[in-house]
Amino acid sequence: MAVKKLRPMTPTQRHTTVDSFEDITASRPEQSLVVRIKRSGGRNSDGKMTMRYIGGGHRKMYRLIDFKRDNHGIEGTVKTIEYDPNRTARIALVNYKNGDKRYIVAPVGLKVGQKVLSGTNATPEIGNALFLKDIPLGTLIHNIELRPGQGAVMARSAGSFAQLAARDGNYAIIKMPSGETRKVLASCLATIGTVSNPDHNKESLGKAGRNRWAGRRPRVRGVAMNPVDHPMGGGEGRASGGHPRSRKGLYAKGRKTRRKNHPTNKYIIERRKK
Repeated sequence: MAVKKLRPMTPTQRHTTVDSFEDITASRPEQSLVVRIKRSGGRNSDGKMTMRYIGGGHRKMYRLIDFKRDNHGIEGTVKTIEYDPNRTARIALVNYKNGDKRYIVAPVGLKVGQKVLSGTNATPEIGNALFLKDIPLGTLIHNIELRPGQGAVMARSAGSFAQLAARDGNYAIIKMPSGETRKVLASCLATIGTVSNPDHNKESLGKAGRNRWAGRRPRVRGVAMNPVDHPMGGGEGRASGGHPRSRKGLYAKGRKTRRKNHPTNKYIIERRKK
């Protein structure tokens, strides 16, 4: 999992860094675990554009990922490590002894041929999914459930991890990737290790075309628009546009968006670093 810098044969390649894909072991996905994605181009069912700057992009198939890890007590063997165009992390194809095949988010250090397990009988080793009540304190974890049986919703992107800091009754106290410390029910599942592809943030697109391949169209700054198009538009010369805000006039850059009386506030011990 390394980043490869291209030779500067063109102005674009001078600043381009790409993934080396050296950890990938298969080029084609498991056909029983892929479904077609239909692109919307930012349009709704009436054909009206409701989201700007979306369109084009390379055709993709969605890989069905097992975020629930509910094959408890059944040993699985890692068959391949694969690229997934829908996420920043690598995915691993696991063949279980009962004949089931599933994709999981691959952690750093997971190898082809390695055994993985989930449930109460699993040991705290890389790739195994355990309940938070069974994981040793201080362990780095990812793919964490917020509610029992819901499936993993936290710490799923490339290189991210959380740390199990303590336990308090029925709750486990977790230090999140954002720096937030919060309580999660100890009966929730989490996977041991750090999410794969930690060098993803070192990649540089190098040219606008690579953004278009991902389905992102050019984004226009608000200050470059006319007053009729954006609250920050207009002005003589290169006006700053005033306080940063959205097209609908809502303040950006620092305005709090979380409700003061949010019901989950009681589970947050320490807010994330600003």
